[in-house]
Order: sequence, then C-alpha cells, then structure tokens
Amino acid sequence: MSQLRATKPGLLVCAAVCICVFLYLRNPTPEEAEEEPTYPAVVECGFYPDELCSALLEGKGAALQIARFCKNPHGSQILAHLRTSGNCSRISQELRFITRPLSAEEGNFSLAYIITIHNELAMFAQLLRAIYVPQNIYCIHVDEKAPKKYKAAVQTLVNCFENIFISSKRARVAHTGFSRLQADINCMKDLVHSKFQWNYVINLHGQDFPIKTNREIIRYIRSKWNDKNITPGVVQPPNVKSQTSESHPESTPEGSIYVSPNKRFKHEPPHNLTIYFGSAYYVLTRKFVEFVLTDARAKDMLRWSKDIQSPERHYWVTLNRLRDAPGATPDAGWEGGVRAVKWRHEEGRVHDGCKGRYVHENCVYGLGDLPWITRSPSLFASTFDSTDPLVVTCLERWHRLRVLRQAEAPVEPHWRFPQDSHFSRRPSG
Repeated sequence: MSQLRATKPGLLVCAAVCICVFLYLRNPTPEEAEEEPTYPAVVECGFYPDELCSALLEGKGAALQIARFCKNPHGSQILAHLRTSGNCSRISQELRFITRPLSAEEGNFSLAYIITIHNELAMFAQLLRAIYVPQNIYCIHVDEKAPKKYKAAVQTLVNCFENIFISSKRARVAHTGFSRLQADINCMKDLVHSKFQWNYVINLHGQDFPIKTNREIIRYIRSKWNDKNITPGVVQPPNVKSQTSESHPESTPEGSIYVSPNKRFKHEPPHNLTIYFGSAYYVLTRKFVEFVLTDARAKDMLRWSKDIQSPERHYWVTLNRLRDAPGATPDAGWEGGVRAVKWRHEEGRVHDGCKGRYVHENCVYGLGDLPWITRSPSLFASTFDSTDPLVVTCLERWHRLRVLRQAEAPVEPHWRFPQDSHFSRRPSG
C-alpha cells in the first residue's frame, strides 16, 4: 500500500473527491460510509445502481461525474445466460421476465411486436424483457448477416417462450431502404397466420426502449386512437420529392452500397397515390395489416417502393391516408407520439441538445438525457447503444418499477430487480 501511495497520489485524491460527492447524493449512515470502496474506478460504486440511477434521473450534475467511475456488470450477466443453453425456467427467472398478465385490462388487449435486430445482444434482451408479457406476441427479425453466435443466442432465448418467434424469412437489412421495409412485411405475414390473437402491431429496432408501460400503451391507444392507425407524417415536402422520383442507392450499416438496377427515372406512383412522408415506426390495427398484405394498391405500392430512398418513411403513412383503408387517419399529421428522438436540427427548439452523441443526425442517448427521456409523452425512446450501458440500466429499472406499481396481479419476487429499495421509496412519476 505504501508503494501505491508513493506512485499514485492523484488516484487517491480523485477517489476521495468522488466518494464525498457520492455520499452527498445518498446521505448514508456512518457505518455505510466506512464500507465505501477506496478506488471507485475499479468497483461498482457501492450503492450502485439505485441511488446513482435515482440521482441521474433527477438530473444531478454530480451524479454524472460519479457515473464515469462505475462499472456496469449487467450486460455481461445477460450474455452469460443467453450463451449457455439450459433450463428455460431458470432463464426466465434469472432474466426477470414477467410471466403473467398484470391486469384484466391488459390480458384482454394483446399487442404484437416486430423487432429488427443485428447487434447489441444484451440490449435486445433488456428491450424484450421490458416489453414482454405472456398475452402479447413478438416477431424477431434477425439480420441475416449477424454472426452465428449472435443468432444462436437469440434462438436460445426465443425457444423458451411460445409467444416469441424468429421471422420465417430473413434478409440482410440496411439501416434504411427497401430491405428495412421488407423485414416488417415478412414479420406481418407470420403474425397474421399465428395462432395468437392480437389487436395492434408495433415495430421497434433493437436499440429502442419503452418509456411507457404495457398498460399505459394500451390506454393511450384506446383513449386517442381506438381502432385507428398511428403513422405520423405529412404530404411529401418538396425538399424530399426527389427521393421518390428517382432511383437511389441503398446504404448498408457497414457502409457498403447497393445500387438498384433500375436506372430510369422513377415512374409516377401507382393508382395515382398521393405520396406522404413520415416516420418508419407505427402502431397499426390488425385489419390494416391484413389490408396491406392483400390490397392491390398496397402490393403495387410495395413493388414501386423497391428502388426509392427510405421507402419505409413513405409506405405506411401513404397507405394509412387512403380513406377506405381500415383504421385510416387521412387528415392526421405528425401527431402520434410513438418515439422520442432528439434530432440534431431540432436542438434548442424541441430539446436541450444531445448529451451522448449524434449518429445519422439523431441522438444516441447519454446519461444526461435521462431526465428528458423520462418526461417525454412518447411511448418509446430511440436510440441507445452499449457505449454507456448505464443509460439503459437506469431506464430499465425506472420502467420496471412503474410496471410493478401498476400491477393488479400478485408480484413475483423474481420480477423485481435487486437492490430496488431506494427507487421504491420514490413517488411514481
């Protein structure tokens, strides 16, 4: 120890400052203070995660400094479960999946989910267990180019749940483009032929996360969009018209380029459709999904979309503006509140800036974004990654406690995350 003091005095000073700030955040007893770790750079920060997450959600600046020294072991624990085939009961319990409907209201209203994934395995597991309830159904589209070990780990998890399945057709999916649209169509075909009944379908990416509970999502749909589709968007603005008037190359996540064989000027849309521009993410009624898969206009629109830029941002919103489509909202605009996204061009006007980093012009959230996310009226937030896994860990614990507070069914012990006593004393928000 004397040698360590002689060679690393700066570390002790840094550790002492961090410990003092952390004690201020939690106000521990003297006995607890004596148990504080000496070197926070190589430990889990003692009272982490609840007290630290609580401070981060409140937007305390000191918590951001403390978080820099904290390890987050939960991702590696999740991966260990998924990469070791074993008893499904053990996987379900140790990964803390909710295994019963939490209320009669939820049990009588089932949602279908389409989740497109290609990486971030631990984050996908966190997303899935956050939105999982046994009365819902989940179609997972695993990118065909994902590594074999990744696919095997996803299959291990899926095999443990009757209402989760992998799409019967898989393809190489780009970040945007027709392959992204086709992945959703593939899952929809599987969902309509499933033995499970469902009322609405919601599509997500593996790096999204819910900020409303299953019960809150159902109530939002029923109160404002009963039997209606949610496809935020407007008539195609002039500045994006070129995206649908000329064929475009398609970029993949790895940066390689796919160029459509159609070099000709793009023909006018089929059936004289008015093209709309909007979100690639939606909440759709089952009847609308069946319409998309069978209607001649929808099929022709899908063929027409094969070589336009970002067809997933045109397809759903255009079809939902048809007045005779089931659940159509022909006069809707951008309302809908499906996903909370911090776009770079909206900084200072809609949000307070990205506390993580911008990728593809939208924010990959950092710890400083947590207060903004949890105050958002949207159903889901995007985008997260493993650069700072504590962001999703804190959000997940906050979300699970909201879920359990709303439960009318008896709560199983394994549904709770450990060390949640401090969160439980916080008022629901």
